[in-house]
Amino acid sequence: MVYTAIFVFKIIEDALATLRLIVVSNGKKVLGAILQFICTIIWVILSGSVLIDFFNDFGKVIAFALGALVGSYLGSFIEEKIALGTNLFVIKVKEENTSSLIYKFKRNNLICYKVFTSSGSVIIAIGKRKITKKIIAIINSVDSEALIFCEKIKLF
Repeated sequence: MVYTAIFVFKIIEDALATLRLIVVSNGKKVLGAILQFICTIIWVILSGSVLIDFFNDFGKVIAFALGALVGSYLGSFIEEKIALGTNLFVIKVKEENTSSLIYKFKRNNLICYKVFTSSGSVIIAIGKRKITKKIIAIINSVDSEALIFCEKIKLF
């Protein structure tokens, strides 16, 4: 029972810590502070229970470490699903596909700009991280050979 509790609470702590980093990096400082407060309470209680007599009960350390492993993975998984923030896409497409791609972007309410270069067209688009897969699918439906650069950005 003790091992299960340590494992579960460590998963919760690490998942919340991962989410805290994400919300703070997206400008939600108050929510980040609240999550840090919760993580700290869990950590203090959890660490104290693991450290008590851990030389004679090393299973606590293993449960703690396994919880950290699963919690870190779970936090990353949750972050991927929440996908807060905005991405900047820089897309190099064939000149003949430029108008079609811009049309599809505008039809899907994406902000986009066309930049002319000597070697073809580059389109710059801004979209929510939640729809990154959809944006890439739109690009590939227009030009399967497009070169796509994607970076998380912060809009001001």
